[in-house]
Amino acid sequence: MFGAEVIKQHETYLGLPSLVGRSKVNIFHALKERLDKKLLGGKEKNFSQAGKEILIKAVAQAITTYTMSVFKLPDTLCDDLTSIVLRFWWGQSNGKNKMAWLSWNKICTPKQDGGLGFCDLPAFNLALLAKQGWRLQTNTHSLLHRVFKARYFPNSDFLHAELGLKPSYAWRSIMAA
Repeated sequence: MFGAEVIKQHETYLGLPSLVGRSKVNIFHALKERLDKKLLGGKEKNFSQAGKEILIKAVAQAITTYTMSVFKLPDTLCDDLTSIVLRFWWGQSNGKNKMAWLSWNKICTPKQDGGLGFCDLPAFNLALLAKQGWRLQTNTHSLLHRVFKARYFPNSDFLHAELGLKPSYAWRSIMAA
């Protein structure tokens, strides 16, 4: 009647899912496929360890950053993404994963502390969402603040906001952080 198109469940807008249902792993499956395609596209033998490190930090962790700044990714998806990064880092021979000589926690520690400085995805996800909460608290004239205030905390400020009835997944994610 108004000429508006119906949004299908698995469509994206600006690279983010337009509708987030119950199955979060299925909704964000494209993110996993993009990372898998970038890293494990059969090119891991062509890179040195330094090249692999740069590719992981510049491409692999950047692919997930935009989505993680809006939504809290499920822990199982974060584990799958970490697994893809680890398979690329340690490599494969004859279809089998090579031996991992360091734990993921050691790899994620900063370089000055003896690690490689890779991002711990669940912690990074919460940090990005907490940054959105900080923006809601400080940028009270932004469109995001005005929309969320009208919907979730009309009679208070952001610090005293509650989850509310039928919250969006973006609001749930910010509140989780």
